[in-house]
Amino acid sequence: MNALFKALNDPTRRQILELLRDADLTAGEIADRFEISKPSISHHLDLLSQAGLVSSVREGQFIRYALNTTVMDDLLTWLLAFKQKS
Repeated sequence: MNALFKALNDPTRRQILELLRDADLTAGEIADRFEISKPSISHHLDLLSQAGLVSSVREGQFIRYALNTTVMDDLLTWLLAFKQKS
């Protein structure tokens, strides 16, 4: 759960998740939408992957990233449990 909150804590990573909500994208396509270096985007994608928020599939020399909604569903269920106890 700590990796999940760490990943969600950064605005760039949240923006990446928003992009992936609309479509699966390669790392290059994601990097093209930011004004930071490609290695920085790779680092953000790695942290999102470690948190289970994105999945990746190698397509030749490219890696395509997709949003993993299962982890978000688990997080929402966990958060809603607190509301139900109030």
